[in-house]
Amino acid sequence: MPKKIRELKSLLLKAGFTSRSGKGSHTKWKHSKLSKAIIIPGKDGDDAKTYLEKQVNESLEELKNLEEEETEE
Repeated sequence: MPKKIRELKSLLLKAGFTSRSGKGSHTKWKHSKLSKAIIIPGKDGDDAKTYLEKQVNESLEELKNLEEEETEE
């Protein structure tokens, strides 16, 4: 069962991402340590597309790896 858009937004918020409104129901999520932004289309109650879940998970994993590298130094 796909996650809801609100669940993805919650995960990003907990990881320290900030959001900015876009056109229509789109929001742009950015983190200071990552170069790419994530565009999330749709309303909070909508089901998230598979590609969007994958993109969010990859960004969270990349952020986790960066933070682990920083703690090792």
